[in-house]
Amino acid sequence: MWELNFPRFAYSAILGRQGMVVRASRELGKLLVDVSIETTVVMEVFAWVGSLAGERRDMTGLAGIDSKEAKMKIFFSVGEPSGDLHGANLIREWGHRQRGQAHPGWKFVGYGGPRMAAAGCQLHADLTQLAIIGIVRALLYLPKFLGLLWRADRYFQCQRPDLVILIDYPGFNWWIARRAKARGIPVVYYGTPQLWAWASWRVKKMRRYVDHVLCKLPFEPKWFAQRGCQATFVGHPYFDELKGRKLDETFLQCLAERGGPLVTILPGSRTQEVRSNTQAFLRAAGKIRQQVPQTRFAVAAYKRQHEKLIREIVRREQSRPGAIPLGDRLDIHVGRTGELIHAADCCMACSGSVSLELLYHAKPAVVLYQISQWSYWLQSWFRKVRYITLVNLLTADDPFAGGMVGVYNPEDPRDAHVLMPEYLTCRDKSTQLADHVITWLTDDAERQRTVCRLKELKAKVGQGGASHRAAQYIGGLLEAKEELRVESRELRVRKSA
Repeated sequence: MWELNFPRFAYSAILGRQGMVVRASRELGKLLVDVSIETTVVMEVFAWVGSLAGERRDMTGLAGIDSKEAKMKIFFSVGEPSGDLHGANLIREWGHRQRGQAHPGWKFVGYGGPRMAAAGCQLHADLTQLAIIGIVRALLYLPKFLGLLWRADRYFQCQRPDLVILIDYPGFNWWIARRAKARGIPVVYYGTPQLWAWASWRVKKMRRYVDHVLCKLPFEPKWFAQRGCQATFVGHPYFDELKGRKLDETFLQCLAERGGPLVTILPGSRTQEVRSNTQAFLRAAGKIRQQVPQTRFAVAAYKRQHEKLIREIVRREQSRPGAIPLGDRLDIHVGRTGELIHAADCCMACSGSVSLELLYHAKPAVVLYQISQWSYWLQSWFRKVRYITLVNLLTADDPFAGGMVGVYNPEDPRDAHVLMPEYLTCRDKSTQLADHVITWLTDDAERQRTVCRLKELKAKVGQGGASHRAAQYIGGLLEAKEELRVESRELRVRKSA
């Protein structure tokens, strides 16, 4: 993930017929470049207009806002597909409690995605459509982000939600948190950005703008608490989704009937990840087929747009001189990630939360994250952990390291604990990817050792319950606030009597 604060400068602009003057910050900010690999991808392009949203005074005419009374209003800001899933599970968890009359009349609004909308959140915008990578694209979307920031700030002033819940997407969500804090609205970050992995100085923002930090990983609360944040471990919400997911048995049967070992390719959930990683996976697939000819390959496309892009990359790669033909040994499926992982003998995956799904299914996998030479050089200065894969961090004795942490090296004794070989690279690593997969396909004892180790780790960290624990924690905050509100109301009544 790229996150960039551009230098701020003073300026003024005339908006609307009223000739309203919008003043931006007068101080220059330092140029900060944060690099992350594992999760949410968007760039912080708002620094130069950081105070702009707070200085607009006309708060009327906000479209899409429902002013109906609710006992509690909770505003969400969620920008990644995985965060949309976690937000939906959190809302559904409250729904279960509401049916028990624990929280009747709660209202969920804000920014999210289709899963949150289906769970009952009134969306002001689908922010998951703006999950982007790269400086240029972030600049192109700047007007859109600013409009969303202004709209949220107007909602905070006009509607006064009782709580703001942020999930992932720190480049934008820092500014949502800043505006909520300025309006006196408490903020909870559910599933925090991995600040410990890169540019840890950003924890100052967490301490300043966020009241409660709900952590996904067992080593995070201590790290945040040492830096002055109120942090609580709730677990990773992705395991809740996996436990509740129903696989298509008919589709699984069809995969099994085709015969031959199956290698599933997971090129990423973001378009730019698909563009960057698919070529290396296809070249590795060709090398695997040379050694294990009966191997079948299935590519898991996140959406139809990705399917078209993957087919174009396949066509281009297969027409390359010297390319090993895959022919009918390669299939592309949309929306079948769970089934394809479950059916696979092993996998090749883009780095991301999918590593937790691979852990859940105990599937041997090799992980790739292909970046440019510039990005590779830059991340080496800011990354504070050796591994980009959560599964490998969970097996490390000490996830944190100082100085130049390097990258995974299968020959390095420090990496003997690694369960998922990983390659953060700007070079062609298709040979290394293929070598790992060929080993698992031809050495059953080695494959079984890997499976057993994955099952042991799953038993420790993959049992779920994060959504329930987070709902309880946040529910406690809101219940306490509601009690204070009732007491204050009763006090006013007694005084007026």
